[in-house]
Amino acid sequence: METNKPGDTPTALRRVVIVGGGTAGWMTAAPLAQLMGSVDHAAGCEIVLIESPDIGTVGVGEATLPTIRFYNRTLGLDNAEFIRKTQATFKLGIEFKDWGHVGNRFFHGFGEFGPAIQNRSSILHWLRLHGLGSMDSHEHWSTATVMAMRNRFMPPEGDVASAANAYTYAFHFDAGLYAAYLRDYAVARGVQREEGTIVDVSVRPGDGFVTAVTLADGRRIEGDLFIDCSGFRALLIEGVCQAGYDDWTHWLPCDSAQAVPCARVEPLTPYTTSTARSAGWQWRIPLQHRTGNGHVYCSGYTSDEDAGRVLMSHLDGAALGEPRQLRFKTGMRRKAWDRNVVAIGLASGFLEPLESTSIQLIMDGVGRLIELWPDRRCDHHLADEYNRRMAQQYTSIRDFIVLHYKLTRRDDSAFWRYCAAMPIPDTLHHQIELFRRSGRVAILDPDSFAEPSWVSLFLGLGLWPERHDPLLAQIDERALRQHFQRLRQAIAQTVDAMPDHGAFIARHAQAAPLETPL
Repeated sequence: METNKPGDTPTALRRVVIVGGGTAGWMTAAPLAQLMGSVDHAAGCEIVLIESPDIGTVGVGEATLPTIRFYNRTLGLDNAEFIRKTQATFKLGIEFKDWGHVGNRFFHGFGEFGPAIQNRSSILHWLRLHGLGSMDSHEHWSTATVMAMRNRFMPPEGDVASAANAYTYAFHFDAGLYAAYLRDYAVARGVQREEGTIVDVSVRPGDGFVTAVTLADGRRIEGDLFIDCSGFRALLIEGVCQAGYDDWTHWLPCDSAQAVPCARVEPLTPYTTSTARSAGWQWRIPLQHRTGNGHVYCSGYTSDEDAGRVLMSHLDGAALGEPRQLRFKTGMRRKAWDRNVVAIGLASGFLEPLESTSIQLIMDGVGRLIELWPDRRCDHHLADEYNRRMAQQYTSIRDFIVLHYKLTRRDDSAFWRYCAAMPIPDTLHHQIELFRRSGRVAILDPDSFAEPSWVSLFLGLGLWPERHDPLLAQIDERALRQHFQRLRQAIAQTVDAMPDHGAFIARHAQAAPLETPL
């Protein structure tokens, strides 16, 4: 017979079980701990997290998108403490090298290219002037990009729109340290941490709901809602629910990665670097205590040995270990929520870390679960809506990443020739052709990348519109050029006054050296 707590609704969740720790597990546990702590204790539910000491975590997601700041703020984290605890640095965007063609360089900065003019984005007006001749690169009108190229940093200031706040920022941090930081936060707010390896899963006859998991030492942990954060193993969502997986490797053929840290070098840059290689690409992520490096590649076009040599030969600091091998299959779980199991993190799908979206998808997965919080019945309409929105976001991010490969003009390797010739999703084809023919950007998912990001990639990879919005011609060209000149000067003066990125961190959030550097 079921019993309810005082003040409980008849079917309210009594215990949520999170399967798996790491970044996904503890990023899930922390906001749930805060949520349950904000309601009357007697009416709340228990949060239990199970992690195994025998199973490692992938931990390659050390770069983030600006929305990580809102996640931290919602938890009430102290920004300076967070930076120190995770050896974090600031991130203004991503520098791309050799994408599109060898020798190419462009920047995907976080922020607008100036304020809108007569309800049209600033970049559309810049495109018109560029078509008329004598306009410097659009990157001069991105405050974040100008800051990054000069290694400057300060947080945005004030509420009135100006060059001093026309940008945003994210972080680079040590994912393992971040998970430990959130673990302490969650446990202090009542999350029960259980250590052990799951060896059996019990399901309810009839509807297949998971009722309990059994650990190797015989402990049985029951629950009403199970959140699968078990990574690529997908212990519950696939192992039990058999939700299925949509394989996207025909669009994103990279299936392997090697990662290795190296010693920090100066200057401490406020951006990620992504450099295209003959069979994939290499990342560089600067932290306070080290630099993270990795080579993402397609095993069908290069060997692990050659990929490792490419990685190690392009480090700009002394290697702090041997490369760690990773395997993956890009794609998405067909149902991230099935019955009373919700998959978050790698259990729900994988997109290579080219645009630092893995932590974003964890955050949004947790946020949508809280928004659609179920009772013990786990109504399938809630699951359907959750799955619809997660699928929309996954496919939009997928298309954005495919864009990096598809628009290449490289023909120096079989890998790049495949990427240039491969068929692409109809959704991405529409976005490319809309911009090519009119300069407009189609945003198919408001929770994914916005217009400035798409424009940065289109222009950076050499796609220029053939025509422009006819309404733009109503604005006097000379006045418009004067506006852009004043804006560029304001951005330059603003950045001139900013401190060096490394100096800003040293003054405001310098981390203590780790006892055992990673």
